[in-house]
Amino acid sequence: MTMNKKAIIAIAVILGILIADQILKIYIKTNFELGQSVTLIKGFGELHFVENYGMAFGMAFSGTTGKILLSIFRLIAIGGLTYYLVRLLKKNENTIFIVCISMVIAGATGNLIDSAFYGVLFDTGSVYDPTISDVVGYSGVSQFGSPGYAKPLVGCVVDMLHFTTRWPEWVPKVGGREIFRAVFNIADSSITISVFLMIIFYKRIFAQAKKEQTEPIEK
Repeated sequence: MTMNKKAIIAIAVILGILIADQILKIYIKTNFELGQSVTLIKGFGELHFVENYGMAFGMAFSGTTGKILLSIFRLIAIGGLTYYLVRLLKKNENTIFIVCISMVIAGATGNLIDSAFYGVLFDTGSVYDPTISDVVGYSGVSQFGSPGYAKPLVGCVVDMLHFTTRWPEWVPKVGGREIFRAVFNIADSSITISVFLMIIFYKRIFAQAKKEQTEPIEK
């Protein structure tokens, strides 16, 4: 496969994930109250609206300064990964590897958009209160409006995907508990799936790399 075709695939993957991620987030943000849930598949999964002030899968990151540093780190990481992707394309690297890197870029960018712009775009959202060293939620449904609820780079990431499957009751210690308690989004999923794909296709990715590098690249 030529570099041009691989570049189109990479762009399509990034844009496709970003668009799907943002459409779902905006829908949830403007139609759900914080903490509201809707069952998708009984006993398996639901939409459960939470706002994440920190990292992926609900992992916290302390304070406003920490939040800004996290957003800046995401921005730097996206820049570095994009540069790396361009190099992979120029070298005509394995298509699966290019797709995986594109998925990571899309996932990181999706969550950065929330942090960078949602605080400015939406009238309400969860904010960090330094007096109690914790994030404070809000009531009602958010709408696009000015002024926003936070400054750029400190907005909350919107999460909504939640697996509700539980361990069988007979399993020692964890019986009856949720197997995966975290609430996440499409961007988080994109990064996670890309890692699994790289593990699954590890041999294929690097076994074909040298072969594909010898193929002529269209100019």
